[in-house]
Amino acid sequence: MILSIDASAITASAALTEGRKVIKSEFVNKGLTHSETLMPMIKSVMGDIPFSELEAIAITAGPGSFTGVRIGVASAKGLAFLNGTPCIPVSTLEAIAYAFENESAVICAVMDARRMQFYNALFRAENGRIERLTPDRAVSLEDLRTELKAYDRVIIAGDGARLCYENIELENCVLAKEELMYQNAVNVAKAAENKKRIPPKELMPVYLRQSQAERELKLKKQTSSPSP
Repeated sequence: MILSIDASAITASAALTEGRKVIKSEFVNKGLTHSETLMPMIKSVMGDIPFSELEAIAITAGPGSFTGVRIGVASAKGLAFLNGTPCIPVSTLEAIAYAFENESAVICAVMDARRMQFYNALFRAENGRIERLTPDRAVSLEDLRTELKAYDRVIIAGDGARLCYENIELENCVLAKEELMYQNAVNVAKAAENKKRIPPKELMPVYLRQSQAERELKLKKQTSSPSP
């Protein structure tokens, strides 16, 4: 059995799975209140099953909300340390793509990185499989538009999907259905299949760029530095 967790964006979810069988899952979309909602969801999906019976804990390690990613990773590490349970870090963008295994299209997973920038990766969904086409990256809308022109059919999904779709203005792009829009823990479990398991002490958040606070501090230091 694997416990899968996501708290990387505006949604949060937890799932207990055995292979492709979902024993129980929960999903909430109430904004960034993960510090209040995540642990109760985890306890709910685990029910009476002790954490010692878990084979692994899968977690979306990023990219995403800096606060959400930290909460998710910290929760997974804390639970894993109890019994030395292996952890499986999963890309949030890849978890988004796994909602579309039965499609035949390029999946454009996008998360809002502000100022018309997106955390993004492209995947090909075909014959029940998901193939990664690009690494996770931070990309501008203009660069993404140029890249997506090369594909016949593109499904845009993720918490930045509507913003991207409404501004990208490409006829080959469609917006994902609401129920498939966001990453969830069930698809985290799918993305975790055959991925490397690591000790909990090695689990770390994955950020594609500095937080706004870190960027502002760096700019402040640069502007306050005395001229040579």
